[in-house]
Amino acid sequence: MQSFSKIILGIDPGTVIMGYGLIGVRQQQLHLIEMDVLKLTKHKDVYIRLQLIHEKVKEVIETHKPTDFAIEAPFFGKNVQSMLKLGRAQGVAIATAMNAGLSVTEYSPKKVKQAVTGNGNADKEQVWKMLQHYLDFKAKPKYFDATDALSVALCHHFQTNKPLLKTAGKVKGWEDFIKQNPGRVKVK
Repeated sequence: MQSFSKIILGIDPGTVIMGYGLIGVRQQQLHLIEMDVLKLTKHKDVYIRLQLIHEKVKEVIETHKPTDFAIEAPFFGKNVQSMLKLGRAQGVAIATAMNAGLSVTEYSPKKVKQAVTGNGNADKEQVWKMLQHYLDFKAKPKYFDATDALSVALCHHFQTNKPLLKTAGKVKGWEDFIKQNPGRVKVK
């Protein structure tokens, strides 16, 4: 396994499909480790689904040893039952992460989209395209829940690693910033 200074696990909670994505950070460069979904559609019992969410999150944590855990907050919709189910799925994922010793950070869907695309109302295609740009991958996922989870991880990276704030007042423009941060700039 590659050595990373930070590994961020992002979760898009759901009781039908749960997305997860992992980003590794090495010398300020971002690397896609994994993104996938846990499909729960064949299980009718909601408690079995919650158990499977716990088992999958635990497995991903044990396999990849993330340093950070970020999860998307449920959005307020019109259907209260859907909100309750989503909240349960989120709670199980959070409890699993906390049990593994990880601190939890939660981001609203709008905050995630804003951080990744610059537009809090971006659609899933726009988010996917920006993820391709940041993480240099080509494949379009079968389920956008996977890219949603990856975008939560990327949002967390941006929120906890603000290079401009660290160098504020110490740079004299973009050229100076690039000279001081060669590992942060990708030239194509």
